[in-house]
Amino acid sequence: MTSLIPAAVLWDMDGTLVDTEPYWMAAQGALVADHGGVWTHEAALTLVGSGLWRTAQTLQKFGVDLGEGEIIDHLSSRVMEQVSIEMPWRPGAQELLADLRRRGVPTALVTMSISRMAEHVRSFIPFEAFDLVVSGDDVLNSKPHPEAYFLATKLLGVNPTECVAIEDSIPGVTSAVASGAVTIGVPHMLSLAETDATILWPSLLGRTTDDIHLAYATAHAARAE
Repeated sequence: MTSLIPAAVLWDMDGTLVDTEPYWMAAQGALVADHGGVWTHEAALTLVGSGLWRTAQTLQKFGVDLGEGEIIDHLSSRVMEQVSIEMPWRPGAQELLADLRRRGVPTALVTMSISRMAEHVRSFIPFEAFDLVVSGDDVLNSKPHPEAYFLATKLLGVNPTECVAIEDSIPGVTSAVASGAVTIGVPHMLSLAETDATILWPSLLGRTTDDIHLAYATAHAARAE
């Protein structure tokens, strides 16, 4: 029988926990310009929530004459520099995460950023925020594939269908839903109205562990009907 509370809450990072998407876009644009190309906001939006390897391949098509690994390392370093200057928390995210930890809820960070970037962001959280981190270099298949969520739940020793995932992007929501997790979509730069998110919240501001529990219980009650 499924518990009425989730076994774990799984967090996306970029755009969900921290508002780093503008940093990524600025880094992408600067790199393309350095190689004589022209980057557009529309092109940047197509990469929101995607794996960095797809980003690297796209920038190569825009004229960046570097290998995929070089592009990923360069972009990650630039974003880490900006994060060190100002950490742009998404509204309510850190507060909800802290409440989950106070209530003893297991949590994991499931991000397509590389591990050094994920750990850099994690280092700015003033409490032990996550039981584990799964990053883009831990998986073969980036979001929207569910591999990252399957790996996180395997390492936590829980069933993904008994977890809640929080995502802001179309690839992220698609990944979490495909894993079987109850998926809370918190749209940021793009609408999630056409996704299969279990529930859409306009923001995490003011949300607590009780809201997570209610979303989870409601979703499982609907699945059982």
